Amino acid sequence: MHIRDIFAEHGTTFSFEFFPPKTMEGAEELFAHIAALEPLKPSFVSATYGAGGSTREMTHNLAVRLKTTTTLDPIPHLTCVGHTKGEIEAILTRYAQAGISNIMTLRGDVPRGLSAGEDPWRDFRYASELVSFIRSFNERGVHPDKRGFGIGIAGYPEGHPETPNRMLEMDRMKAKVDAGADFIVTQLFFDNRDFYDFRARCELAGIRIPIIAGIMPITSIPGMKRMAELALGARYPAPLIRAINRTAGDEEAVKRVGVHWATEQCRDLLDHSVAGLHFYTLNRSSATRDVYATLGVKDSQGLKT
Repeated sequence: MHIRDIFAEHGTTFSFEFFPPKTMEGAEELFAHIAALEPLKPSFVSATYGAGGSTREMTHNLAVRLKTTTTLDPIPHLTCVGHTKGEIEAILTRYAQAGISNIMTLRGDVPRGLSAGEDPWRDFRYASELVSFIRSFNERGVHPDKRGFGIGIAGYPEGHPETPNRMLEMDRMKAKVDAGADFIVTQLFFDNRDFYDFRARCELAGIRIPIIAGIMPITSIPGMKRMAELALGARYPAPLIRAINRTAGDEEAVKRVGVHWATEQCRDLLDHSVAGLHFYTLNRSSATRDVYATLGVKDSQGLKT
């Protein structure tokens, strides 16, 4: 379903993100978790996209499998790094033929192990260029839906790690929107004030497309440290750190704190008319299901406002 129709039907969206497994065993484990989440009837699910060729193929396979064997509506990620226009054209054609309706575009991380002097950028250096290319693809009428693909872009409530200042960051956000983006999904954050400030700055910049909030329940202290190292969104507020410290490292207690914090984030975001909630599941279902249950929502239809 095109993202515009998803918003029209669901009002406030509720979605999950998975990453493609690297082995057959991992694939079966992932689909066991997906089976546990499927009854929640999310508005859509997304599949991340790695820098390596094999991982990319797994993303394609995961998206198509989700589309053909489940009731879920997949939105695969697509990145600029290492791609030619011909390769992107082939990927889009495959997704269109599979009936996939939306694409999440990102600039992408430079893969490790590049040869000295090797340029990771080919025909696309910025996500705005990829958005523009997909929009051109849409206009050629290849997709069964005459509107073509709905196009998502990433937002950064805590600031983009490679952007020197917040004004330039917003200029780049506006460039992606002007190129044809339909919706924004933010990176994870733990302080809703960061999201509200980002949303207000988007409005001031003339950005009028829906902004979906990215949420990741903390489930372990090592996981917190990994998020900090990867700069995925790791400005941990002091009250959250104090709550984690009170657990003395007890794994179940840490998870309870993480679920409670994420639930309160979601409750507050819903009270402030968030366009949607997007859960970074890390290919696990329990924390997301716990948050969902505590919010008291039967399925994503229950979030309609």
